[in-house]
Amino acid sequence: MAYFLFIDESGQDHKASPYEVLAGVAIKDDCLWELIKELHDAENAHFGRRYSEGERELKARKVLKRKTFARARSDYAVLPNEVPALSKAILDSGELYGTPRHLKALSLAKIAYVTDVLSICEGYGCKFFASIVDPAAPQTTGAGLRKDYGYLFERFFYFLEDETSQQQYPQQGILVFDELEKTKSHLLIDQAHRYFKETATGKHRATLIIPEPFFVHSDLTTGVQIADLAAYCMSWTLRLKGMNKETREELRPYIDQILRMRHRAIRQKMGNPQFEIWSISYIRDLRTTIEKIAEEPEE
Repeated sequence: MAYFLFIDESGQDHKASPYEVLAGVAIKDDCLWELIKELHDAENAHFGRRYSEGERELKARKVLKRKTFARARSDYAVLPNEVPALSKAILDSGELYGTPRHLKALSLAKIAYVTDVLSICEGYGCKFFASIVDPAAPQTTGAGLRKDYGYLFERFFYFLEDETSQQQYPQQGILVFDELEKTKSHLLIDQAHRYFKETATGKHRATLIIPEPFFVHSDLTTGVQIADLAAYCMSWTLRLKGMNKETREELRPYIDQILRMRHRAIRQKMGNPQFEIWSISYIRDLRTTIEKIAEEPEE
């Protein structure tokens, strides 16, 4: 058996998002198609049709933007049973041509749909992983695998280890990334290969994680769209110790859902046999230990 880890990023453009997030959702192989079908059914139920039909993509920055919640709070009367038909009408004709009632209905549908996406994921036992980084964090100058990727792979490996111990046979992990610009994709593949082939830690993790990442188009891959929704919500509203940037509290219910789907691993660390390692982590510094020591001022 295997788990797909669908991975996407949020905030790497250093524009509006307060934090950079590398997020992944782990979905068991024999659940994947059933989960996708339920998500399609949820689209039809909320929007009266597939929202992502054609060229439209379920991107979090569009579906969950501030304007969506402002329109949902407007005073225009829209009954719950009217939402799918009004949403379908505006999607069919184009959002620029909708009345305020149509726009409110579509906004209500978007908010409810994302709730359903996460509820369906929880029902299928999905797990969320993330490395969260402050854009101002010190950067590494090394050519190796970046620390946020290393942390993500580490947490995914611990999850696979725990699943293997429960199932009594190996649970393989398959990495699926949103396709980057081709040069960046090649760079990530090269770094991943070196990490899994040339480092002791990477070789160990390659026993459960297949070292060859797959790259897909996010608009064609449901799992990556889920990771995108989670990454966006975490960037704007999840706050772990040391994170103090602004939040969007309207996204809080989604964070509550995501946190229920974290994985908690217990490992021997720093002399503590019961050290907790959560699948979502905040990274304050991307430099390696050697780089940190080299940059310390001399006394």
